[in-house]
Amino acid sequence: MPTTTWNRHHIVSLADFTTTEYDTVLQTAASFQEVLSRRTKKVPTLQGQVVANLFFESSTRTRSSFELAAKRLSADTLNFAAATSSMTKGETILDTAKTYLAMGTDIMVVRHREAGVPNAIAAEMDRLGVRVSVLNAGDGQHEHPSQALLDLFTITTLIDPDHPRLELLKGKKIAIVGDILHSRVARSNIWSLIASGAEVHLAAPPTLLPKFFAEFISEEVEDRNQEVTERSRSESEVRSYSPNPQLFLHWQLEPALQNADFVMTLRLQKERMTAHLLPSLREYHQLFGITRTKLQLCKPNVKVLHPGPVNRGVEISSELMDDPEFSLIQSQVTSGVAVRMALLYLLGSGKA
Repeated sequence: MPTTTWNRHHIVSLADFTTTEYDTVLQTAASFQEVLSRRTKKVPTLQGQVVANLFFESSTRTRSSFELAAKRLSADTLNFAAATSSMTKGETILDTAKTYLAMGTDIMVVRHREAGVPNAIAAEMDRLGVRVSVLNAGDGQHEHPSQALLDLFTITTLIDPDHPRLELLKGKKIAIVGDILHSRVARSNIWSLIASGAEVHLAAPPTLLPKFFAEFISEEVEDRNQEVTERSRSESEVRSYSPNPQLFLHWQLEPALQNADFVMTLRLQKERMTAHLLPSLREYHQLFGITRTKLQLCKPNVKVLHPGPVNRGVEISSELMDDPEFSLIQSQVTSGVAVRMALLYLLGSGKA
């Protein structure tokens, strides 16, 4: 396994990931994908280590994927559920993390509805001087690194199954469509896709894609946005905006889909919406829902991804979701186990 190029202790964001780190994750995941194809799918790589899944927020795919990944690596697992924990009695998040630390946890996989919680736990572990790694499994409207990495793995293995690598996406057009404002998946995917050299096109109604959503990409982009702000028209007067040579914002679906190689559609995250941002789900589907007909604007061999859970008939038509000719949704779920095995392995390989 290619661990010699891996020095990262925590994975809380993809903002500062290097090309080498991306390729290390992809190549390591490819090795574990091969392991998962065997009759015996378990390896003793993390035997004796403890992985604690601290999920303060509900999850099906991510939690199950991390738990299975840890078990495939022969690690012991601890699963936390906020509803049945001492947090209902007033225990703080950091005290909860310290409790799991005292149980001998080596890696903490953290998911929380508030942005910054995984980073706070990582900072506390560092302050205590312990060799515990923290892996962000999704925090508020911040990031979801493992989802973006499994999306990257799904796409690159489709292009080159034997040698997935970041450079395979250079020059590819990738459309991300949906509730981008509230999506931590979109934020992580933007980091990884920009790093790959892909052309990223974001599409959503103006209420779900503010004009300057992309300001977090870099200080350079923020400065450029500020200059544009001083002379720009209102969002209602423009249909597209590009704050960066690789990043484009659209308030109509068609320009984002035109000649796209891949389309990532996102769930409408109604639980994070604090206002009525859409007239109706029916209107949203008519304007931004992905269907076979709308895919005719894309490249002939276009593929569709969705991080799940899916609102059928809203973000994507039910028939398209189940169509193996276009849909990579089940492949994403399968890829998730291999990628999360890779991440746990890379973080845990220096602890044994």
